[in-house]
Amino acid sequence: MPPKPPAPEPVTFAVAVPDITAYDGNGAPLPPISTKPATGTPQDMPAATAPSDGKVHHIGLLLPLRSASLGPAAELLRTGFMAAYERDRSGFEVTVIDTGDGSTDILNKFAQAQEEQDVVVGPLSRSAVTAVANSDLVRKPTIALNHPDNRGEARLPAKLLVMGLSIEAEARQVAAWAASEQPGASALILSAGSPSQRRISAAFKQEWLRQGGKVDAMDLTATNGYLSDAELVQLRARLAATPPGLLFVALDADQARQLRVAIGSDLPLYGTSSLNPGAGRGASGPELDGARLLDLPWQVQRDHPQVMVYPQPPQPAERRLTADMERLYALGIDAFRVAREVALRPNTPFTLDGVTGRLAVRFDDDQSVFERTEQAATYQQGMLGTWPPAAPATPPVQ
Repeated sequence: MPPKPPAPEPVTFAVAVPDITAYDGNGAPLPPISTKPATGTPQDMPAATAPSDGKVHHIGLLLPLRSASLGPAAELLRTGFMAAYERDRSGFEVTVIDTGDGSTDILNKFAQAQEEQDVVVGPLSRSAVTAVANSDLVRKPTIALNHPDNRGEARLPAKLLVMGLSIEAEARQVAAWAASEQPGASALILSAGSPSQRRISAAFKQEWLRQGGKVDAMDLTATNGYLSDAELVQLRARLAATPPGLLFVALDADQARQLRVAIGSDLPLYGTSSLNPGAGRGASGPELDGARLLDLPWQVQRDHPQVMVYPQPPQPAERRLTADMERLYALGIDAFRVAREVALRPNTPFTLDGVTGRLAVRFDDDQSVFERTEQAATYQQGMLGTWPPAAPATPPVQ
């Protein structure tokens, strides 16, 4: 069997990221971050100071709060945005602009916000961001909360900054991380065939091949969340005969546990945030121990000062929020922090240690470029924690 990943040296960090490639909104590799974060590094996280220019900066938050399908997600993102605003509100005013799903309604409200606000944050849905990106309405700094369709095929408006969460970017970062730890290894991609899993698999494969690795893929059948026992038996025989260097699993946490029970833990296993179902969801156990993934600091470092300064999202009485909904709340927090920096330092590059990752913004070739590098994490003793894992405490010398 190929060797397991080497045990890393213990490191203390705020947002810890492996030395991996990050990507812009078009999937193009970005140079590594070399500048220190602009705000948010002190352990006590004091509130940001008021703008030195004495101006009041106006931010419009454009969200589909009247949408039947997206309303709950939009409301949670709004709550996160306003939590960050309440903490650093000096010198800023936020106006919440509600829309429905219709593109005409969204574009009309967006055009009005461009006239009245200094910075516009939104829209949220992919179709709405696509409509805005294809219009000629973007004249002031605009922070889109999703990615437009076909984003690699055309240049975006110069003042449009895309900072939505991206499972494809996450998978590419995992591929670069795995390649740095397992140079020259072959990878076997396993998925259960859902649309999101196919997107994750394709993004990982693209970057793995770019890194010069060999790759194969296998789709497993899932019925009501359960992987096929017969296919797992076949997979176990295949791995015993010709083991790859590592596994990349585009699966959810429960499916990955089923996989590990069936094939064991000899092979290095990498995945995305889909392996983290969130606090209080899914059974914890040792099956995923050693699995490595990327996720938001908000989900992995809840006891870190940079996370604890913000309130946790309100939890519905009937059941906990899903991990994806909590990630949207965290996106709202970072959306305000990025909007604040853009307003205070227009056309100036900056970095932030955010609750969704290490964030970097720069302005190149008449384009606004956003980069997010997520938190490295691993399972240990059935619990998800930051990577590299902390060294066990040394008992005092008697």
